[in-house]
Amino acid sequence: MRQIVLDTETTGLEPQQGHRIIEIGCVELENRRPTGRHFHHYIQPDREVDEGAFAVHGISNEFLADKPRFEEIVEEFVEFVRGGELVIHNAPFDIGFLDAELARLDGSYQPMRELCSVTDSLVLARQMHPGQRNSLDALCKRYGVNNEHRELHGALLDARILADVYLVMTGGQTSLSLAAHDNEGDGHSAGKAEGIRRLAAERPRLRVMSAGAEELARHAATLEAIAAANGGQCLWPTDEG
Repeated sequence: MRQIVLDTETTGLEPQQGHRIIEIGCVELENRRPTGRHFHHYIQPDREVDEGAFAVHGISNEFLADKPRFEEIVEEFVEFVRGGELVIHNAPFDIGFLDAELARLDGSYQPMRELCSVTDSLVLARQMHPGQRNSLDALCKRYGVNNEHRELHGALLDARILADVYLVMTGGQTSLSLAAHDNEGDGHSAGKAEGIRRLAAERPRLRVMSAGAEELARHAATLEAIAAANGGQCLWPTDEG
């Protein structure tokens, strides 16, 4: 099972208004384990970054000036993701931008959902935690995934954080520390343990129901029948109650 956890950064919010992708970050998982392979590129969008978008990711027009255009990295990107399962938080946003970029290339490439299957981790989180905040930051806090080193959004960093969150969220396994610095050590483990304790505390207490008199009587009669059929022997005492 090959999964690619993906995130993008963009010049704005609407590809229909001509906004473009400026960063793509992908992390590869094989059978729910990181392979160490990733895809990452900054991209020259041929338009300016909106002020609001810059406040989120901090990627400036000057920084992007000498970066390759999407058509220069598209073949490498498509080969990296083709046939895998994309895991994306709020998938319609990223898929919408990627499809818009692919559509600009004279029909040379299929839409993303024809290249890959897509799993939206935001939809999954809302199903698991209805009525709660399910942003990536909120999920990090809920599951004890350390994201303190993130000051601004970045596609590769967010993909690594999402990979950690997704693995914990979909199987109860502890974070694989994809987003952690090598020197975080026991502090990161403590954060994960605290997240597991928090989840356990949020679960409702199990209801305890005692057997009634009629049920106890039927139970005693069953034990007596078992004993009678086995020469008076029964593994369970017949005088309980």
